[in-house]
Amino acid sequence: MINGLILNSIQTAKLMALLSEGALKKYAISLSYIFLFACAGGGIKEQADVTTIKAPTSYVVVDSDVELDFNNAITLLKQEKNAQAIEVLKTVIKREQRLPAPYVNIAIAYNKIQDKKAAEANLIKALKLDIGHPVANNELGLLYRKLGKFNAARTAYQNAINDHPDYLPAKRNLGVLCDLYLHDFDCALEQFEDYLELKPDDKTVAIWVADVKRRLGKQ
Repeated sequence: MINGLILNSIQTAKLMALLSEGALKKYAISLSYIFLFACAGGGIKEQADVTTIKAPTSYVVVDSDVELDFNNAITLLKQEKNAQAIEVLKTVIKREQRLPAPYVNIAIAYNKIQDKKAAEANLIKALKLDIGHPVANNELGLLYRKLGKFNAARTAYQNAINDHPDYLPAKRNLGVLCDLYLHDFDCALEQFEDYLELKPDDKTVAIWVADVKRRLGKQ
């Protein structure tokens, strides 16, 4: 039950299809330059596309030792060794504070061990470097949704979409937030329809569009 309302089967499917807040985001460092690869898969059903986003400003030369430790931390994250990944990423952040990727990764690791305060703090640090960072905003939106801060979650998703309108996880998650939690069905319909323009073969979201239209009396 959410906000006193029993979810129907379609609404339940939407809730279950939210992008897992702990879904691993893949970051790769190529040579001396940072590139960010955000995997939109994880816990979201039928959405395993890979979105590639370059560093927000110019390429940043990174010390080779930092690069090595960063890659080791990613390996630890993939192995679900989150506490170890956190310790390695702390050393990375101590030496390299110009890019959001280490902060986002350590936030994901903190989230997995249920330290939501540390996760939020590091996501905010990432956003201070790049306010529109799509993965950081999406993770923050998921975190705030879990904490019941629905308006703050909405702002985070919208920040991601404003700078990266083709970033599908934020569109989908904002649509679900508007539908199930905020009961702003016009917002939900807009996000789901925008999502389908970029991913027209997603039958699940197509069903959601029909469901929202029915409740808005548009069918």
